Amino acid sequence: MNSQITRRGFLGGAVLLGGAALVGCAPDTAARPGTLQSSAASDGTPRRGGRLRLGVVDGDRAGTLDAHKPLTIGSIIRGFAVYSKLWEWNAEMNWSPALAEETEANADATAWTVRLRQGLEFHNGKTITADDVIFSARRLTDPALGSPWAALLFTLDRERIDKIDERTVRFHFKDGKGFVPFPDTFTNFGAIVPVDYDPAKPVGAGPYKLKEFTPGQRSLFTRFENYFKDGQPYADELEIIDFQDEASRIAALQAGQISLANGIGADQVRLLQGDPRVGVVVSQTSNWQSFDLNLSKEPFRDERVREAFRLLTDRKELVERALSGHGRVANDLYSPQDPTFDRSIAQRPYDVERAKALLKAAGQENLQVELVSGEGGDAAALVFAAQAKKAGVTVTVKKVDAATFNGPRRLDWTMSTGGLLTESFLSSALHLDAPVSAANKTHFSDPRFTELFEQAITQPDVAKRAELVHEMQRIQHAKGGLVIWGFNDALDAVSTGVGGVAPEHTQFATWRFEKLWVKETT
Repeated sequence: MNSQITRRGFLGGAVLLGGAALVGCAPDTAARPGTLQSSAASDGTPRRGGRLRLGVVDGDRAGTLDAHKPLTIGSIIRGFAVYSKLWEWNAEMNWSPALAEETEANADATAWTVRLRQGLEFHNGKTITADDVIFSARRLTDPALGSPWAALLFTLDRERIDKIDERTVRFHFKDGKGFVPFPDTFTNFGAIVPVDYDPAKPVGAGPYKLKEFTPGQRSLFTRFENYFKDGQPYADELEIIDFQDEASRIAALQAGQISLANGIGADQVRLLQGDPRVGVVVSQTSNWQSFDLNLSKEPFRDERVREAFRLLTDRKELVERALSGHGRVANDLYSPQDPTFDRSIAQRPYDVERAKALLKAAGQENLQVELVSGEGGDAAALVFAAQAKKAGVTVTVKKVDAATFNGPRRLDWTMSTGGLLTESFLSSALHLDAPVSAANKTHFSDPRFTELFEQAITQPDVAKRAELVHEMQRIQHAKGGLVIWGFNDALDAVSTGVGGVAPEHTQFATWRFEKLWVKETT
C-alpha cells in the first residue's frame, strides 16, 4: 500500500488545520443578540414524523431537477434532498465519504479508485453499481448536456473510467496527469444517478424522494426508507417553497407557514430579534464576498487601477455595514481554510491617498465605472460606491435580478459583485480563475500562474503543493481581478419547532435534510 494515498494522508491533516483556522480567526458571535448557538445534542432526541418546510428565494421560475445541471440556488438545494454523491462536504467544508466506502489515489494522483458501500439503493429499489457511477461521471461531463460545471472536471478522461467490479471504479485523467482536487470537484455536482436516468422523472439516492414539483412554486418530497445513513431521515415529508423576495419569506416564517429559511440577510436578523418562535443559527464560514473586475476591459486592464480599487476598499466598514458585523475582513485571496494557504501575505491596507496617486499615474482621475449588483449584493455595492467617492471615483450601482445577473452577460460585466462558498484552493480556482474554469468573470490570465497551477494540480504532497500555491497566491494578490473584501457568516433562520440544525463551517446547516426533524407533529 505504499504507492497508495489514503484520504487521511492525502489531506495532510487538512480537516484539523481547516477547522482550527476557521475557529481561530472567526469573530465571537456568542454575545450577539438574536443568534442561536445550537447543536443537535441540545435539541433532544430526534423523532420521526411530520413535515419540514424550507423557504428559498429563487428567481428561476422555470426550475430544474437535473442532477448535473443545477443553475440556481433552489435547484442546488433540491438536489441535496433528491441525490447522493460519492463524497459529501462535512461540517468543516472538507470532503468525506458518502456513497463511497473507500477512496484511494495512487502516488501521483493520476488514478483514483473508488469502492461503493455494500447494498446501496436508488429510490426505485435498483441496486447502485459501478455502471451507475460511470454513467453519472460521463453524463456530467458530456458536452451534449452542456453543464456549466463540467469544467470543474476538465481533466477527467471520460473514455478511461474502468469498472473493476460491481462496486469498484477507477478514474483516469487526460494525458496521464494527476488531478489532486478530484473529490472536491466531483462532490459539488457529481450526483450518482441510474443508467436510465430521466431528469423529467428524477430518481436519486438522497434522503427524500420526489412526490410533486411545480417549478417556481413548490416541491414536495417523501422519506426514502432505504437511505444509506441508518435511521435517517427523520421527517415524513420535506416541502421546499419558492419565494420571490426575502420579505415575503421572512413573513411566512414568522407566520408558521415555513419552518426554515436558509441564507438570510444580516438585516433580517435584526427583524427576528425578540421573536420567541424563531432562532438564527450562525455558521462561521470562509465563504467570501467580492467585487469582480473584468481584466479584459478598460479601465481594469491596467494593474495600477486594479491596485487602486483594492486600496480604496474599506474592508472593515464593508463587514460592519454590508454584513452587519457577521463576518471578517479578507485580503483578496480565497480558501483560507486550505492547508496550503499562504498566511505570510500581509493584509492590504486601506489607503485612499495611495489609490488616488495610482489612478492619477494611470490617467484615470475622475474615473466613472458601473458596478452591477446581483441578488444580495446591493448593500455592499452601495457602501463601496460611497467609499470610492473619496478617491474621486464615481461608481454607479446597477441592481439586476438573479436571472439577468447569471444570464448570458454574466462574464461580460465590467465590474460586478461576487462571492462563493469556500472550497479547497485548487477547487476554488477551477470555479474562478484557473486556466480552465467554470466562470472566470475576471478574465484573469497569467502565464506563470498557469504554469504553477498545472504543477499544483498534479502534486499530492501537501508541503510541495503549498510552495506552488504560495507563489500563485502572490500573483493573484498583485495582479488578479478579485477584490475579496470579506468572509461572511452563513445565517439561517430556524423555527423552534425544528431540531437538528447545528452551526457549521459551511453554508449547509439547513440543507442537511437527513439530520433535521420536526419536534412536534399534529
